[in-house]
Amino acid sequence: MRVMIRTIGALFALSLLCRPASAGEPNVSAGAARIPPGGDHWVWVTDRLWQHSTLFDGDSGRVLGMIDGPVGTVTPKLPLHSRRRGEIYSVEMAYSRGRRGDRVDFVTIYDPRSLAATGEILLPTRTGDANTSLGYAALLDGDRFLATFNQFPIASVSIVDLDTRRFVGEVPITGCAGIYPVGERRFATLCGDGTTAVIELDAGGRGRVTTHSERFFDAVEDPVTMAAVRTGARWVFVSFEGNAHIVDFAAATPSAAPAWSLLSDADRRDRWRVGGLQHLALHVPSQRLYSIVHRGERGSHKAPGPEIWVYDLAEKRRVDRFALPNFTAAFLAPRFGIAKGGALDWGLSRVIPSDGAHTLVVTQDAAPLLFARNAEIGVIAVLDGRSGQHLRNLEEAGLAGPTLGLH
Repeated sequence: MRVMIRTIGALFALSLLCRPASAGEPNVSAGAARIPPGGDHWVWVTDRLWQHSTLFDGDSGRVLGMIDGPVGTVTPKLPLHSRRRGEIYSVEMAYSRGRRGDRVDFVTIYDPRSLAATGEILLPTRTGDANTSLGYAALLDGDRFLATFNQFPIASVSIVDLDTRRFVGEVPITGCAGIYPVGERRFATLCGDGTTAVIELDAGGRGRVTTHSERFFDAVEDPVTMAAVRTGARWVFVSFEGNAHIVDFAAATPSAAPAWSLLSDADRRDRWRVGGLQHLALHVPSQRLYSIVHRGERGSHKAPGPEIWVYDLAEKRRVDRFALPNFTAAFLAPRFGIAKGGALDWGLSRVIPSDGAHTLVVTQDAAPLLFARNAEIGVIAVLDGRSGQHLRNLEEAGLAGPTLGLH
């Protein structure tokens, strides 16, 4: 049944390609549109099929603009916005024959008001690429250095100096993966031995591994995911089994606090598990941690979930739980001409099963919004971050994609 519904949804999505432009198409004006100064509730939505990232206003649901990525990546990496520099950066790769031929890796620089490309910086052809690519590219604090994760021929990180607009060097991080900024010239990476390594750059951007934390997770029995969240000098990593590890990088050598569980014994008996692709979000001002959860078995850590559980990070306890809307019904209803809020809409959401969300992100203002998506459905749910109330959907979010990012 679920496979059939997904097939129907895919056919409706593909049928959009064959019809003329209408009110159902993205509501952006043709020509050289100018984006207003950034809002607190703007979100980037990647699309792995169309190979672009779309910028939405979460309050109005309107499309503000779009960045096209070159063909050949698994999923476009999330754009990196430097407010200090007034630029947006996108780490990209391209092939001379579409999906084959000579390859070139580069960082494209965009104007944040027009989203027009204003320049590019060439990289060695080693840039890593994955389904979510979380932790694969980051601006270090201060926005001078941009780091990209490389997967071959060895694990390493390329460093770009944005002041001079050039690649300045590569740091080997053998056995480790991911980029987690912890300073203007300092970042961490997760290692297969259960530690995290710290890399420090000199004034010119050349770096080396300086220290490792003690072992704080078991990479075989209970590995942590790369979808970590940051609060100040600390990063929060959650394991496949739902154990939270908070690592503090304030000192020269990072220290990990004792792990604590997002799940009670009763939760585990009911088969609740954390899961998803970008499954954690943190509202730093309130120290509220959000996690997607589902019922499943060991090994289902990538599965979507129907609920978001909310935790007080300081007290290490759950304080709320939010139900997610039916993404499949929200996607199909307008294709059937079903009005939102009516009896047919209500019935559709109860007849058609919904897997829930893979991905979550929260804004950082005093009235935060939660954005949630299913990686296989072109609808983004917008929730009140304090109450969990379902406010609206972003309904022109492409066809599929695993990641969301704040502007």
